[in-house]
Amino acid sequence: MPGSVQSLERAAAILQVVAGSGGTLGVTDIAAAVGLPKTTAHSLLRTLLGVRFVEQDREGRYALGPGLLRLGAGHLDVNELRSRASNWTDALASRSGHAVRLAILEREQVRVVHHVFRPDDSAQVLDVGSVLPADRTALGKVLLAFAPHRSVRGTVDARRADVAAVRARGWAAEDGGHEAGTAGLAAPVRGSTGLVVAALGISGPAESVLDRQHQPRPLLVSMVVESAQAISRELGWHG
Repeated sequence: MPGSVQSLERAAAILQVVAGSGGTLGVTDIAAAVGLPKTTAHSLLRTLLGVRFVEQDREGRYALGPGLLRLGAGHLDVNELRSRASNWTDALASRSGHAVRLAILEREQVRVVHHVFRPDDSAQVLDVGSVLPADRTALGKVLLAFAPHRSVRGTVDARRADVAAVRARGWAAEDGGHEAGTAGLAAPVRGSTGLVVAALGISGPAESVLDRQHQPRPLLVSMVVESAQAISRELGWHG
């Protein structure tokens, strides 16, 4: 039993390293990060591969796998997600002056599960339950980039650079890709295991979300990222 417990602790440590690396580390780096012999780390990774908790690309780098995604997502209650996020989404709408949406990934599509109207008197339509294109919205770009079963190497060439950039900086932007004249920003929301379980984003007129060079306004980026991190902590993430 002590040996089994030790193996579980080591496997958990490896999963934490893999989750934090974004799919960039091979067995040598993972072994060094957790302080294990390479042979031991390799054996544990083979076990994790067998249950699809990790996956390996052609260059030998490891990322979190679909088995772990299903395990984490299976315990995510959308009502609880909305409840824990509501204070932060309301505050983000108030501070940013833009509409706020919380969305999840369902079979390569983005479903809005919470929507806070922009704080003005204009006519607005509630988007809860609506489906958005994953590849043309900031929310979708975040969810696709951080999906554990998706590796950068396995992504279509035209999108590979964008996926890598989103992972590296921790947020995504859109500029008229979904609706002409509008822009959006989004950041990942993590559950207690560290897996990305949702995306938080704002949207509004392009000229208010982006600057004259069509770059995201840094203050708005900070607001979105910080709010997503706050919701993640509400869900038990300790990153």
